[in-house]
Amino acid sequence: MSWQLQEAKQRFSELVRRTLEEGPQVVTRHGEEVVVVVPAEEFRRMSGEKPDFKEFLLSGPDLSVLDLERPKEMPRDVEL
Repeated sequence: MSWQLQEAKQRFSELVRRTLEEGPQVVTRHGEEVVVVVPAEEFRRMSGEKPDFKEFLLSGPDLSVLDLERPKEMPRDVEL
């Protein structure tokens, strides 16, 4: 959808809601497209912005399904 700048300012909450529900929204000034409002996640993806380290770790696979316990038996004897 396209929004005139004045309308976008007056109905900003609706502009944000529609962006999140319907996708990018175009804002025009004097009939010319000047900006596109996109969800933050889409902006990060398009701009190549890397997530912070915590987000990176949390986005990884679920490791709880893996058996990561160490064996309980004693190590073997080795002569050096």
